[in-house]
Amino acid sequence: MKSRYLLLPFLALTLTACGEVDPNSPQGQRQAIFKQMLKVSEDLGGMLRGRIPFKTEEFGAGAKQLDRLTRTPWQHFPQVREEGGESRAKDEVWQRQERFRQLAREMEASTAALVDASAAVPLQRADLAAPMQRVEDSCKACHEEFRAF
Repeated sequence: MKSRYLLLPFLALTLTACGEVDPNSPQGQRQAIFKQMLKVSEDLGGMLRGRIPFKTEEFGAGAKQLDRLTRTPWQHFPQVREEGGESRAKDEVWQRQERFRQLAREMEASTAALVDASAAVPLQRADLAAPMQRVEDSCKACHEEFRAF
């Protein structure tokens, strides 16, 4: 009888895990990178908008981290859409790969410009608003074309 009670939670956990994305799969790897990018971007935006304290060293380090991250998720989009898993990527990612790559390059250019702007001494919030907006706009442009909400 006791083993039956232990079996039910185990079965529930097993069934729940079936819907998860394999973290080692291309989809799992790109999702993890995108989550990191979102966290860093939110922190940078929060500093510029006054939600969290603006610290020049942290902002510069965050800009560099975002730039590094921005260059990595694209390698985890295989030539053909993988089967299974819950993906928010539209089929257009694979049907319009050149446009997708173009938006990825624009994103990389925007984060590189943010890194350059964050190297100014002294670092002023006002000088970072436009480069950060370009980063956010590049994220939005790709999401509007290639992400299923």
